[in-house]
Amino acid sequence: MSFIIAVAGKGGTGKTTVSSLLVNMLAGRGIGSVLGIDADPNSNLAEALGLKVKEDIGSIVDAIAKNPGLVPVGMSKDRFIDYRIQTSIVENDGFDILTMGRPEGPGCYCYVNNLLRTLIKNIADDYDYIVLDNEAGFEHLSRKTMRRADRLLLVSDSSEAGLRAAKRIIALVKELEIDIKNIALILNRTHSIILSDKIQELGVEIAGVIPEDENLLNLSRQGKSITDLEESSKAFVEVKKILEKILAR
Repeated sequence: MSFIIAVAGKGGTGKTTVSSLLVNMLAGRGIGSVLGIDADPNSNLAEALGLKVKEDIGSIVDAIAKNPGLVPVGMSKDRFIDYRIQTSIVENDGFDILTMGRPEGPGCYCYVNNLLRTLIKNIADDYDYIVLDNEAGFEHLSRKTMRRADRLLLVSDSSEAGLRAAKRIIALVKELEIDIKNIALILNRTHSIILSDKIQELGVEIAGVIPEDENLLNLSRQGKSITDLEESSKAFVEVKKILEKILAR
C-alpha cells in the first residue's frame, strides 16, 4: 500500500511549492516509485517540477463528452476514460505526475472528483509514495476524494486567514472521519515559531518552519523549476528536515 502524503491549505500559502519539493526529494532518495497528483484545478505542480502536461482528467472528460465517437466500439465509456487517464500520466526520471485539471462542461466537476477518487484507490498499490497536492478550498475533503492519508500537511503562513483555513480543514477531517494517521502544520515564509493562541488552538504538531527564501523567489522570477533549487537554500533544507520527520515515523 502506498504511503500517502496529502498537502492542503489556503491558496497562496505555498502548498504547491512544498508538494513539488517533497516529490523531488522522494525521487532523489531512490527509495521507491513516486507519484505526484495535482488535485488543484489551478494546476501548477507539473510546471513547478519543470514538466509539461498534454492532457489532464478534466480535458479528457470534456473531449469525450463533446465527441462520444472517440470511444472505440466494444469499449465502455468509463473504461476508455480510465485508459486515457492512465496514458495521461507524465513519466519523468524518478517520479510520475497526474493532473486533475478542471472540466469546462457544466456539471462535470463531481464526475471528475469521482474519477480521481477511484483512480487513487486503484493505483494505490502501483506506487510506493504518493504526494497529493489538494486544491486551495475544501472540495476534495468534503467530497472525500481523499479517503485516507498517512500524513496530512497543512501549509500556512502566520496570517489569521491562513491559520483559520488550517483550523477549518482539521475540523472537516474529523467531521468526515477521513482516515489520516497524522496531521501537522507547516508554517511557510515565517522566520520563527510564534506560539500564538491561534496556532495552539489547532492542536497539531508543527512539522517545520520554512523561512522566506530569496533563491526560491529568483527561480520563480526566472521561470525555472523547483528541481533547480540549490540544496543549500533555506527552503530546501527545511523541507528536507520535514520529510525526514515524516519518513522516520
